[in-house]
Amino acid sequence: MAARGIFPDTTVLCNFAAVHRLDLLRDFLRGRGRWTSAVAFEVARSSHWLPDLGGIEEGGWLDDPIDVEDDRVELVRRHHFGGSASKPLQHLGEAETCILITEHEQYRDSWWISEDADAVEYAQGRGITTYRTIDIMRMIVADGDLTAQAAFALMTDMYHSNRELELPSSPTDLE
Repeated sequence: MAARGIFPDTTVLCNFAAVHRLDLLRDFLRGRGRWTSAVAFEVARSSHWLPDLGGIEEGGWLDDPIDVEDDRVELVRRHHFGGSASKPLQHLGEAETCILITEHEQYRDSWWISEDADAVEYAQGRGITTYRTIDIMRMIVADGDLTAQAAFALMTDMYHSNRELELPSSPTDLE
């Protein structure tokens, strides 16, 4: 089944921005990219360190940020993702995305891309199709937009840029 929307979290966007290849993610999304208001805020804040992120909202390829007005967001943020009262933005993007995909019919068949292991486990337990950067790179290779060697080199550069991601052991892991 095709995804209605694909929601990359801030960490994934930062992974691609760190190697100046947000274009790869944008092209992979094929107009299906979406984000919540909290993720858009996190991206704007992160653009001070990764300037490539500044072009996402201007480019419009994640559409307008989606406001998630749901009391359960705070419950998920605090009780499932470990967010604290003293840090109200901690894990807010993850919680908004999970609630949006599971509780709002128009996004129910959406995918989520995250590097947060706890969030991925929680989302998968709720039936959300989830992927990580390594999975997206495999799909980009399968689509023929990068060779496995080039994808491996980019992921190695992401890793050496202090990005959070599962690093393949060799290019063949991306085929």
